[in-house]
Amino acid sequence: MTPRRRHIAHLHLHARLSEEQYAHIIELMSDITPHVQAVPPDAVQLDLTSALRYFDLSPYEAVHMVKMRLTALYGIDSSAGLAGNRMLAAMAADASAPAATTWVPAERAAQWLAPRPLAALPGVGRGTAATLGKYGLHTIGQIADLPPATLQRLLGSAQARLLAERARGHDPRPVVPAEPAEHLSADHVLDRDCLDPAGQHRAVLGLADRLGQLLRAQDRVAGRLTLTVRYADRSSTTRTRALPESTGHSPALAGTALALLAGLGLQRARVRAFSVRADGLRPADTAHLQLSLDPGADRARAVEAAADRARRRFGPGAVRPGTLAGAGPGPASVTGC
Repeated sequence: MTPRRRHIAHLHLHARLSEEQYAHIIELMSDITPHVQAVPPDAVQLDLTSALRYFDLSPYEAVHMVKMRLTALYGIDSSAGLAGNRMLAAMAADASAPAATTWVPAERAAQWLAPRPLAALPGVGRGTAATLGKYGLHTIGQIADLPPATLQRLLGSAQARLLAERARGHDPRPVVPAEPAEHLSADHVLDRDCLDPAGQHRAVLGLADRLGQLLRAQDRVAGRLTLTVRYADRSSTTRTRALPESTGHSPALAGTALALLAGLGLQRARVRAFSVRADGLRPADTAHLQLSLDPGADRARAVEAAADRARRRFGPGAVRPGTLAGAGPGPASVTGC
């Protein structure tokens, strides 16, 4: 049986991205294909093979759709490479002009690679290029045409074998989504010291809401929250509390986070930054949800799910809690490790 031909896209994002913005883009790409690999800080790779049939698009049309979504939702221009494996896709993206897409079909890969300089091939540094250049070898095509025994004498067997495979356009590596983070954290660094309890309340509420969005996007729940407050004198206070039940529901996370804040009794403390961290992460379908006779709880979760769908479609700022309206931009950064 002939193996199915793969279609890999590599996109360079022409923007300076925060960790939070980059996480949003990875989430957006995951709506198109589950096979998304982050290439920080400003690139991403997608295996579009299974998505082509679902969307009934050609590979080039699928890449164009991805780029259109990036522009429409985030105002980000991108250049792209499209090929049959990760290496060729990345090289094609490097060769693309801004906003352009370079497609290297499998049947033309050798022809496309042949005239390119050795330095364009991944893994070929200055030392290797200089060594091969002494023997008149300057292009990828010359390496592909070289007898294996000759290349081994110049570089050694292991390096020669790898270089020969790459020069022929071979790369068996799959696109591998990142492993789920062991914890998620959201940070908010204030523009100036905050003495206002209402402002501190809004900052922590916004962080809890953002953590809830990330947990639900990953179909995960958290069992514990940690609040860290950093002050103007560079000291800090940290408090941790277990959640009543593992959850990704923003109001439940906010209730615990705000209880931690109230327990600190900050009053007029000069606060410089907040951080809320979610630990004890687990798949949402393994968590036991407490039964409730309150129909409002089900309505709240339905509204939350609708808001998440709106954010995925129109961007992270499309829906915000009413208590955060007019509060300015959201958390400065969101990280997982």
